[in-house]
Amino acid sequence: MGRKFVVSDCEGPISANDNAFELAGHFIEDGEKFFQIVSQYDDILADEIKRPGYNAGSTLKLILPFLKAYGATNQNMKDFSQENVLLIPGARATLGLLQFIMPTYIVSTSYEPYIRALCDLTNFSFNQCYCTRLDLDSHPLSNADQEKLRQFRLSIVDNPDFDNLERIFWEELPEMEIYSLVEEVEPVGGEAKKEAVLDIMEKRSFQASDLMYVGDSITDVQPLNFAKENGGIALSFNGNEFALNNASIAAISDNTVITSVIADLFNRYDLKVVQDFALSFEKDPEKAVQEHPLNPQLASKLVETNTRLEMVTENNLEELKEESSKFRKKVRGKSIGGLG
Repeated sequence: MGRKFVVSDCEGPISANDNAFELAGHFIEDGEKFFQIVSQYDDILADEIKRPGYNAGSTLKLILPFLKAYGATNQNMKDFSQENVLLIPGARATLGLLQFIMPTYIVSTSYEPYIRALCDLTNFSFNQCYCTRLDLDSHPLSNADQEKLRQFRLSIVDNPDFDNLERIFWEELPEMEIYSLVEEVEPVGGEAKKEAVLDIMEKRSFQASDLMYVGDSITDVQPLNFAKENGGIALSFNGNEFALNNASIAAISDNTVITSVIADLFNRYDLKVVQDFALSFEKDPEKAVQEHPLNPQLASKLVETNTRLEMVTENNLEELKEESSKFRKKVRGKSIGGLG
Protein backbone atom coordinates (compact mmCIF):
# COMPACT_ATOMS: atom_id res chain seq x y z
CA MET A 1 0.00 0.00 0.00
CA GLY A 2 1.32 3.45 -0.97
CA ARG A 3 1.77 6.50 1.22
CA LYS A 4 -1.43 8.48 1.67
CA PHE A 5 -1.23 12.25 1.14
CA VAL A 6 -3.58 15.20 1.41
CA VAL A 7 -3.84 18.30 -0.77
CA SER A 8 -6.12 21.12 0.30
CA ASP A 9 -7.30 24.36 -1.18
CA CYS A 10 -6.80 27.24 1.25
CA GLU A 11 -9.62 29.77 1.06
CA GLY A 12 -12.78 27.92 2.13
CA PRO A 13 -11.44 24.66 3.61
CA ILE A 14 -8.81 26.40 5.81
CA SER A 15 -9.60 30.11 5.92
CA ALA A 16 -12.76 32.19 5.57
CA ASN A 17 -11.02 34.80 3.43
CA ASP A 18 -11.16 35.58 -0.23
CA ASN A 19 -7.97 37.58 -0.16
CA ALA A 20 -8.19 38.90 -3.74
CA PHE A 21 -11.79 40.06 -3.16
CA GLU A 22 -10.71 41.76 0.08
CA LEU A 23 -7.70 43.41 -1.60
CA ALA A 24 -9.97 44.74 -4.35
CA GLY A 25 -12.37 46.10 -1.72
CA HIS A 26 -9.50 47.70 0.19
CA PHE A 27 -7.62 49.33 -2.70
CA ILE A 28 -10.04 49.81 -5.61
CA GLU A 29 -12.92 52.29 -5.64
CA ASP A 30 -16.16 50.27 -5.43
CA GLY A 31 -13.76 47.32 -5.51
CA GLU A 32 -16.03 44.60 -4.11
CA LYS A 33 -18.62 45.17 -6.82
CA PHE A 34 -15.86 45.37 -9.43
CA PHE A 35 -14.38 42.05 -8.23
CA GLN A 36 -17.76 40.29 -8.21
CA ILE A 37 -18.39 41.33 -11.83
CA VAL A 38 -14.95 40.11 -12.98
CA SER A 39 -15.35 36.89 -10.97
CA GLN A 40 -18.72 36.11 -12.61
CA TYR A 41 -17.14 36.83 -16.00
CA ASP A 42 -14.32 34.41 -15.09
CA ASP A 43 -16.91 31.71 -14.19
CA ILE A 44 -18.61 32.16 -17.60
CA LEU A 45 -15.31 31.84 -19.50
CA ALA A 46 -14.16 28.81 -17.49
CA ASP A 47 -17.40 26.88 -16.98
CA GLU A 48 -19.93 27.90 -19.66
CA ILE A 49 -17.88 28.92 -22.69
CA LYS A 50 -14.88 26.75 -21.67
CA ARG A 51 -12.56 29.02 -23.62
CA PRO A 52 -9.47 27.03 -24.70
CA GLY A 53 -6.42 27.78 -22.58
CA TYR A 54 -8.49 29.77 -20.06
CA ASN A 55 -8.18 28.62 -16.43
CA ALA A 56 -10.67 29.16 -13.62
CA GLY A 57 -9.20 31.67 -11.18
CA SER A 58 -7.87 34.03 -13.84
CA THR A 59 -9.78 36.82 -12.07
CA LEU A 60 -6.53 37.08 -10.09
CA LYS A 61 -4.64 37.98 -13.27
CA LEU A 62 -7.24 40.36 -14.64
CA ILE A 63 -7.59 42.57 -11.57
CA LEU A 64 -3.84 43.15 -11.04
CA PRO A 65 -3.45 46.23 -13.31
CA PHE A 66 -6.45 47.76 -11.50
CA LEU A 67 -4.96 47.05 -8.07
CA LYS A 68 -1.77 48.78 -9.20
CA ALA A 69 -3.72 51.73 -10.64
CA TYR A 70 -5.23 52.29 -7.21
CA GLY A 71 -1.94 52.21 -5.31
CA ALA A 72 -1.30 48.55 -4.44
CA THR A 73 2.38 47.61 -4.05
CA ASN A 74 4.20 44.42 -3.06
CA GLN A 75 4.63 45.76 0.48
CA ASN A 76 1.12 47.07 1.19
CA MET A 77 -0.44 43.89 -0.26
CA LYS A 78 1.77 41.89 2.12
CA ASP A 79 0.86 44.13 5.08
CA PHE A 80 -2.87 43.92 4.33
CA SER A 81 -2.71 40.12 3.94
CA GLN A 82 -0.84 39.64 7.24
CA GLU A 83 -3.39 41.73 9.11
CA ASN A 84 -6.42 39.98 7.61
CA VAL A 85 -6.07 36.18 7.85
CA LEU A 86 -9.31 34.70 9.17
CA LEU A 87 -9.10 30.96 9.90
CA ILE A 88 -12.05 28.55 9.87
CA PRO A 89 -12.49 27.25 13.47
CA GLY A 90 -10.26 24.23 14.00
CA ALA A 91 -8.00 24.97 11.02
CA ARG A 92 -4.79 25.46 12.97
CA ALA A 93 -5.27 22.11 14.77
CA THR A 94 -6.25 20.37 11.51
CA LEU A 95 -3.14 21.60 9.68
CA GLY A 96 -1.00 20.58 12.66
CA LEU A 97 -2.48 17.08 12.74
CA LEU A 98 -2.36 16.55 8.97
CA GLN A 99 1.31 17.54 8.79
CA PHE A 100 2.03 15.13 11.64
CA ILE A 101 0.27 12.08 10.20
CA MET A 102 0.80 12.37 6.43
CA PRO A 103 2.45 14.48 3.71
CA THR A 104 0.24 17.58 3.44
CA TYR A 105 0.15 20.31 0.83
CA ILE A 106 -1.78 23.52 0.19
CA VAL A 107 -2.57 24.21 -3.46
CA SER A 108 -4.22 27.61 -3.68
CA THR A 109 -5.15 30.19 -6.29
CA SER A 110 -4.43 32.86 -3.65
CA TYR A 111 -1.63 35.37 -4.05
CA GLU A 112 1.71 34.45 -2.47
CA PRO A 113 1.74 37.22 0.22
CA TYR A 114 -1.51 35.84 1.65
CA ILE A 115 -0.32 32.20 1.68
CA ARG A 116 2.92 33.26 3.38
CA ALA A 117 0.88 35.13 6.01
CA LEU A 118 -1.31 32.07 6.58
CA CYS A 119 1.74 29.81 6.89
CA ASP A 120 3.28 32.18 9.46
CA LEU A 121 0.06 32.11 11.49
CA THR A 122 -0.42 28.32 11.42
CA ASN A 123 3.23 27.14 11.41
CA PHE A 124 2.59 25.41 8.10
CA SER A 125 5.61 25.02 5.82
CA PHE A 126 5.48 27.42 2.85
CA ASN A 127 7.66 24.89 0.98
CA GLN A 128 4.57 22.61 0.93
CA CYS A 129 2.47 25.26 -0.87
CA TYR A 130 1.62 26.08 -4.47
CA CYS A 131 0.13 29.53 -5.02
CA THR A 132 -0.06 32.51 -7.41
CA ARG A 133 3.23 34.39 -7.44
CA LEU A 134 3.41 38.03 -8.48
CA ASP A 135 5.61 41.12 -8.43
CA LEU A 136 3.60 44.32 -8.88
CA ASP A 137 6.57 46.63 -8.36
CA SER A 138 8.55 45.42 -11.38
CA HIS A 139 5.87 46.66 -13.84
CA PRO A 140 5.81 50.41 -14.49
CA LEU A 141 2.50 52.24 -14.90
CA SER A 142 2.33 55.68 -16.53
CA ASN A 143 -0.05 58.37 -15.25
CA ALA A 144 -1.97 58.21 -18.52
CA ASP A 145 -2.44 54.44 -18.25
CA GLN A 146 -3.36 54.74 -14.58
CA GLU A 147 -6.16 57.14 -15.55
CA LYS A 148 -7.23 54.82 -18.39
CA LEU A 149 -7.51 51.86 -15.99
CA ARG A 150 -9.61 53.93 -13.60
CA GLN A 151 -11.95 54.75 -16.50
CA PHE A 152 -12.12 51.05 -17.42
CA ARG A 153 -13.07 50.22 -13.82
CA LEU A 154 -15.89 52.75 -13.98
CA SER A 155 -17.06 51.32 -17.30
CA ILE A 156 -17.05 47.75 -15.91
CA VAL A 157 -19.04 48.70 -12.79
CA ASP A 158 -21.53 50.83 -14.77
CA ASN A 159 -21.87 48.37 -17.66
CA PRO A 160 -21.05 44.77 -16.61
CA ASP A 161 -22.14 43.53 -20.02
CA PHE A 162 -20.20 40.50 -21.34
CA ASP A 163 -19.22 42.27 -24.58
CA ASN A 164 -17.94 45.30 -22.67
CA LEU A 165 -15.71 43.08 -20.52
CA GLU A 166 -14.50 41.19 -23.58
CA ARG A 167 -13.49 44.49 -25.22
CA ILE A 168 -11.69 45.84 -22.14
CA PHE A 169 -9.84 42.66 -21.17
CA TRP A 170 -8.94 41.29 -24.60
CA GLU A 171 -8.72 44.37 -26.86
CA GLU A 172 -7.92 47.44 -24.74
CA LEU A 173 -5.73 46.01 -21.95
CA PRO A 174 -3.39 44.01 -24.24
CA GLU A 175 -2.44 47.29 -25.98
CA MET A 176 -1.11 48.75 -22.70
CA GLU A 177 2.40 48.37 -21.27
CA ILE A 178 0.98 47.13 -17.93
CA TYR A 179 -0.45 44.07 -19.71
CA SER A 180 2.98 42.45 -19.18
CA LEU A 181 1.85 42.01 -15.55
CA VAL A 182 -1.21 40.03 -16.67
CA GLU A 183 0.92 37.90 -19.00
CA GLU A 184 3.54 37.18 -16.33
CA VAL A 185 1.21 35.97 -13.56
CA GLU A 186 -0.03 32.38 -13.72
CA PRO A 187 -2.85 31.79 -11.23
CA VAL A 188 -2.87 28.32 -9.69
CA GLY A 189 -6.50 27.46 -10.44
CA GLY A 190 -8.47 24.80 -12.32
CA GLU A 191 -6.17 22.78 -14.55
CA ALA A 192 -3.14 24.41 -12.89
CA LYS A 193 -4.24 22.98 -9.52
CA LYS A 194 -4.43 19.51 -11.04
CA GLU A 195 -0.94 20.06 -12.51
CA ALA A 196 0.29 20.97 -9.01
CA VAL A 197 -1.16 17.70 -7.69
CA LEU A 198 0.58 15.79 -10.50
CA ASP A 199 3.83 17.61 -9.68
CA ILE A 200 3.56 16.54 -6.03
CA MET A 201 2.88 12.95 -7.11
CA GLU A 202 5.83 12.88 -9.49
CA LYS A 203 8.29 14.36 -6.97
CA ARG A 204 7.24 11.99 -4.17
CA SER A 205 6.18 8.91 -6.21
CA PHE A 206 2.65 9.05 -4.80
CA GLN A 207 -0.28 7.16 -6.32
CA ALA A 208 -3.54 8.88 -7.34
CA SER A 209 -5.59 6.39 -5.28
CA ASP A 210 -3.76 7.61 -2.15
CA LEU A 211 -4.82 11.24 -2.69
CA MET A 212 -7.28 13.10 -0.48
CA TYR A 213 -8.19 16.43 -2.08
CA VAL A 214 -10.18 19.08 -0.21
CA GLY A 215 -11.79 21.91 -2.19
CA ASP A 216 -14.79 24.22 -2.27
CA SER A 217 -15.01 26.18 -5.53
CA ILE A 218 -14.71 26.36 -9.32
CA THR A 219 -10.89 26.42 -9.10
CA ASP A 220 -11.00 22.94 -7.49
CA VAL A 221 -13.08 21.19 -10.17
CA GLN A 222 -10.18 19.44 -11.95
CA PRO A 223 -8.29 18.15 -8.88
CA LEU A 224 -11.52 17.04 -7.16
CA ASN A 225 -12.55 15.16 -10.27
CA PHE A 226 -9.05 13.67 -10.58
CA ALA A 227 -9.17 12.33 -6.99
CA LYS A 228 -12.69 10.95 -7.47
CA GLU A 229 -11.95 9.25 -10.80
CA ASN A 230 -8.80 7.60 -9.43
CA GLY A 231 -10.22 6.07 -6.27
CA GLY A 232 -8.96 8.73 -3.88
CA ILE A 233 -11.07 11.03 -1.70
CA ALA A 234 -12.64 14.14 -3.25
CA LEU A 235 -13.99 16.14 -0.31
CA SER A 236 -16.12 19.24 -0.76
CA PHE A 237 -15.86 21.38 2.39
CA ASN A 238 -18.72 23.91 2.42
CA GLY A 239 -18.41 23.75 -1.35
CA ASN A 240 -20.41 25.56 -4.01
CA GLU A 241 -22.16 23.87 -6.95
CA PHE A 242 -18.93 23.58 -8.96
CA ALA A 243 -17.13 21.71 -6.16
CA LEU A 244 -20.09 19.48 -5.32
CA ASN A 245 -20.56 18.46 -8.96
CA ASN A 246 -17.07 16.91 -8.81
CA ALA A 247 -16.80 15.68 -5.21
CA SER A 248 -17.45 12.20 -3.83
CA ILE A 249 -18.03 13.32 -0.23
CA ALA A 250 -19.66 16.52 1.05
CA ALA A 251 -18.86 18.04 4.44
CA ILE A 252 -20.93 20.99 5.61
CA SER A 253 -19.50 22.23 8.88
CA ASP A 254 -18.59 25.18 11.10
CA ASN A 255 -15.30 23.47 12.03
CA THR A 256 -12.47 21.72 10.16
CA VAL A 257 -12.36 18.78 12.60
CA ILE A 258 -14.38 16.73 10.08
CA THR A 259 -11.45 17.12 7.64
CA SER A 260 -9.12 15.80 10.37
CA VAL A 261 -11.42 12.83 11.02
CA ILE A 262 -11.64 11.83 7.35
CA ALA A 263 -7.90 12.29 6.77
CA ASP A 264 -7.07 10.23 9.86
CA LEU A 265 -9.43 7.38 8.85
CA PHE A 266 -8.13 7.42 5.26
CA ASN A 267 -4.52 7.41 6.45
CA ARG A 268 -4.98 4.52 8.93
CA TYR A 269 -7.41 2.45 6.86
CA ASP A 270 -8.70 3.09 3.35
CA LEU A 271 -11.38 4.67 1.18
CA LYS A 272 -13.93 1.96 2.10
CA VAL A 273 -13.75 2.77 5.82
CA VAL A 274 -14.22 6.49 5.05
CA GLN A 275 -17.22 5.74 2.82
CA ASP A 276 -18.78 3.46 5.49
CA PHE A 277 -18.32 6.20 8.08
CA ALA A 278 -19.88 8.85 5.80
CA LEU A 279 -22.87 6.64 5.01
CA SER A 280 -23.35 5.83 8.69
CA PHE A 281 -22.91 9.49 9.78
CA GLU A 282 -25.61 10.50 7.32
CA LYS A 283 -28.14 8.28 9.13
CA ASP A 284 -27.06 8.74 12.75
CA PRO A 285 -24.02 10.92 13.56
CA GLU A 286 -23.70 9.87 17.22
CA LYS A 287 -23.91 6.16 16.41
CA ALA A 288 -21.41 6.57 13.54
CA VAL A 289 -18.90 8.21 15.88
CA GLN A 290 -19.32 5.40 18.45
CA GLU A 291 -19.16 2.49 16.00
CA HIS A 292 -16.24 3.55 13.78
CA PRO A 293 -12.54 3.51 14.69
CA LEU A 294 -12.16 7.28 15.15
CA ASN A 295 -9.30 8.89 17.04
CA PRO A 296 -10.97 9.45 20.49
CA GLN A 297 -9.84 13.09 20.75
CA LEU A 298 -11.16 13.91 17.27
CA ALA A 299 -14.41 12.04 18.02
CA SER A 300 -15.08 14.12 21.13
CA LYS A 301 -14.42 17.35 19.21
CA LEU A 302 -16.57 16.29 16.26
CA VAL A 303 -19.71 15.76 18.32
CA GLU A 304 -19.45 19.36 19.55
CA THR A 305 -19.58 20.79 16.01
CA ASN A 306 -22.46 21.50 13.65
CA THR A 307 -21.52 19.02 10.91
CA ARG A 308 -23.28 17.24 8.08
CA LEU A 309 -21.41 14.54 6.14
CA GLU A 310 -22.75 12.66 3.13
CA MET A 311 -21.65 10.71 0.12
CA VAL A 312 -22.59 12.79 -2.93
CA THR A 313 -25.17 11.04 -5.16
CA GLU A 314 -27.50 12.10 -7.95
CA ASN A 315 -30.36 11.89 -5.45
CA ASN A 316 -28.98 14.34 -2.88
CA LEU A 317 -26.82 16.60 -5.08
CA GLU A 318 -29.30 19.46 -5.53
CA GLU A 319 -30.26 19.49 -1.87
CA LEU A 320 -26.59 19.45 -0.84
CA LYS A 321 -25.86 22.38 -3.16
CA GLU A 322 -28.62 24.41 -1.52
CA GLU A 323 -27.59 23.53 2.03
CA SER A 324 -23.85 23.90 1.41
CA SER A 325 -24.33 27.25 -0.33
CA LYS A 326 -26.37 28.57 2.61
CA PHE A 327 -23.81 27.35 5.13
CA ARG A 328 -20.92 28.68 3.03
CA LYS A 329 -22.40 32.18 3.17
CA LYS A 330 -22.90 31.84 6.93
CA VAL A 331 -19.28 30.76 7.52
CA ARG A 332 -17.57 33.07 5.01
CA GLY A 333 -19.99 35.99 4.73
CA LYS A 334 -22.56 36.61 2.01
CA SER A 335 -20.27 38.40 -0.47
CA ILE A 336 -17.43 35.87 -0.39
CA GLY A 337 -19.76 32.86 -0.02
CA GLY A 338 -21.50 33.78 -3.24
CA LEU A 339 -18.35 33.91 -5.38
CA GLY A 340 -17.54 31.04 -7.78
